[in-house]
Amino acid sequence: MTSPYALALGPHLRELHPALQAYFSGVGSGQVGIGEGVFDRVGPRHRWLAPFLRPLQRRSVLIAGRHTGIPFRVENRMMAGRATAARTLRLPAGDWTMHDSVRLAPSGRLVDELGDPATVSASFEARVADGAVLLRSRAVGVRLGRLRVRVPGILSPVVGLREAHDSVTGRQRVDVTIDLPLIGRVYEYGGTFVYRIEEDRR
Repeated sequence: MTSPYALALGPHLRELHPALQAYFSGVGSGQVGIGEGVFDRVGPRHRWLAPFLRPLQRRSVLIAGRHTGIPFRVENRMMAGRATAARTLRLPAGDWTMHDSVRLAPSGRLVDELGDPATVSASFEARVADGAVLLRSRAVGVRLGRLRVRVPGILSPVVGLREAHDSVTGRQRVDVTIDLPLIGRVYEYGGTFVYRIEEDRR
């Protein structure tokens, strides 16, 4: 199975470092991709956001508290044409896992559904710049029961991702940001990890 990331990037996938090519090409049947590393920062920029984010934390979308130096483990799999990921953070209060599932839309954009159950969705344009993968959201929606509601553009958060390979340390670097109109940066996480693919024993 070809990863939706590889399909979205097309021939530009070859512009990436070989480690990033392997990461975004996905994993084969019966395999799992495992990344282990540390987030140097994760969480909201402002404490007053915590009460609004706790429902999303309970649904495995994002965490409500601010933390630094958090070990994490990500497990990537391919399921029915989707790239799924479970990121487990070793928080001081106990482990917490973020779930997401990415597919390729007919428009050529990536659609990421986050949460367990799926609660937030975002469509992204993907490109390669200076050897890094860049994603930027173009629309964000929220699931309310069986109803999906698109957040109006004037209120919609902008989600950005940059994933690169550090040739000095040999580690992979990921940085994710969320910005709101008029408010600015409200949430972020970033860190480095090492990645391998092995037999899936789940």
